[in-house]
Parts: sequence; C-alpha cells; structure tokens
Amino acid sequence: MKKSHTVLLLILLMSIMLSAGSKPFAQEQKKNYEEVQIQTSAVCGMCEERIEGNIAYEKGVKKVELDDKTKIVTIGFDPRKNNADQLRTAISKLGYDADDVAADKEAHDKLPACCQKGNKPH
Repeated sequence: MKKSHTVLLLILLMSIMLSAGSKPFAQEQKKNYEEVQIQTSAVCGMCEERIEGNIAYEKGVKKVELDDKTKIVTIGFDPRKNNADQLRTAISKLGYDADDVAADKEAHDKLPACCQKGNKPH
C-alpha cells in the first residue's frame, strides 16, 4: 500500500512540474517568432517560387508564403536572428519591390521578362 502511494505521489509531482514548465516554454516560443507582411511587385507564379525559395534561406526564417493575387508575402521569422527591414532588403535584392524598398535595378533587369514590373503575368 505504501509503495502505491509513493508511485502516485511521484506521478502527481511530475505532472505538476511538467505543466508548470510548459507555460514559460510557450511564452519563450512566442518571443522567438514574429510575422511580417510585405507588399511586393511579384507578377506570376515564377515570382512566387523565386521569392519563397530564396527568402526561406534567410537567417531565422521559418515560414514564407506569397499570395500571388494580393502580392503580399507573409514571413515568419525569429526576431533574434532577423528583422523586417532586413527581409525587405533581401526581397529587393531579388529584383522585387518590398513595401517602400525599391527593387535592386540590376537584379530586376535580370529577372525573366514576365517577372519584371509592368509586364503581365503568364
């Protein structure tokens, strides 16, 4: 009988410790994740692939999704490793406008014709 009480007590203590420890972890996770939405000059599906494919490799980026209808890219990232301004700059270096950051002209001119501003998507 005494042994079963000890086991139950241990289980109870472990469950209290685990539930108490999970809240700070969840709060820590929230601090390590931010999302930013950036208006781009993307035109087509190739633009989407290029932006998502390249921005995914930026430091701290955990999620990248470009809505090709609205041309808004949503980026989830670790703010300890990156920030919204650096992500805008990274998009502009790919040849696309990123909010108020103009596309790098040289990179823009190297984009396929269908991906350049002013051209219609295919």
